[in-house]
Amino acid sequence: MTEQRWLRILSVSFVMYTIAYIDRTNVSMALPAMSAELHMDPRQAGDAVGLFFWGYLLLQMPAAYLAQHWSAKRTVSILLVAWGLCSIATGLVHTLTQFRLMRLVLGLAEGGVWPAVLVLVAHWFPRAERARANAYWMLCLPLSVVISSPLSGWLLTHWNWRVLLIVEGALPFLWLLVWFVSIDDLPEQAKWISAEERQYLEKTLADEATDIQLPERVSYLAALLSPQILILTTIYFLRNFGSYGSLFWLPTALGKAKKLSDLTLGNVITIPYVLAAILMVAAAKSSDRTGERRAHMSLTLIVSGASFLGALATQRFATDSAFSESRSSLLQGWLSWCVPRSRRLRVRRVRDERRTRRARSKT
Repeated sequence: MTEQRWLRILSVSFVMYTIAYIDRTNVSMALPAMSAELHMDPRQAGDAVGLFFWGYLLLQMPAAYLAQHWSAKRTVSILLVAWGLCSIATGLVHTLTQFRLMRLVLGLAEGGVWPAVLVLVAHWFPRAERARANAYWMLCLPLSVVISSPLSGWLLTHWNWRVLLIVEGALPFLWLLVWFVSIDDLPEQAKWISAEERQYLEKTLADEATDIQLPERVSYLAALLSPQILILTTIYFLRNFGSYGSLFWLPTALGKAKKLSDLTLGNVITIPYVLAAILMVAAAKSSDRTGERRAHMSLTLIVSGASFLGALATQRFATDSAFSESRSSLLQGWLSWCVPRSRRLRVRRVRDERRTRRARSKT
């Protein structure tokens, strides 16, 4: 099979979500100047920044439904325009209320992108390839910070926070055409793959879709309250609690503690994320080679938590949290590898249990 799927689907998705993550997090570099101009104290600034995630939560399931039953390509195209407009509008706000509103709407616009891309990847990569595919395009998470921090620092040095948000908010419109021309929802719609590969994908994905059907329907509430989902949700919540807290406040903390210029600050912040990107790839290969998931993820959690506690204990949080964040960021990579494989094992157990029940009923 050719590598066109990997290069085309994943690279275009990679750049698209890199832009999304830049527009989500670039406010961290702008926050010191914004707080002064909009007269925000740290609590007000934190509340406004956090409103993004309330909006982000609301559109997850609707967007996944649209991507699955309508079109992932068109769903993301609409969201590209929506979050680009919101990002630019954030650079034009003059009051705290306007800033809060724009963060909430930006969360709504970006909330559907992640599940839509997961649906797209599932349409193009069979189960044996899907964990690797998800891990590769999710490298955009640390690398987006590596790209945006120096860029944001440079824009702040030569202009101001408004120019920063407007310029980076225009990026979705530049990538929209590339996305719409390059992406197809299904292999059967793509003219750039061979008939042999198209037939292979259609047959393999169809067989897998039949294979994973569960013996009985489960309500959304029952699924959300299942022990596995609750455990993974708690892990992911605690991971993001530390990760996003560090990401949004690290520029402010380092700027106050070290008196760094905006450009130098942007360059310093990239250090842990370069490390995170490298270790995500190494960790993914190690976990996939050994087939071990729990110890890998547990080690990440322990090292990350110990790093944060050590930074607080030594009262060097502003500096040390930058490097502890590199360890915390690794959990994003662990999850991308643990969950797909664990789901496959779960499906296998369900299938075995169903066969056992059928055998017993016959006897």
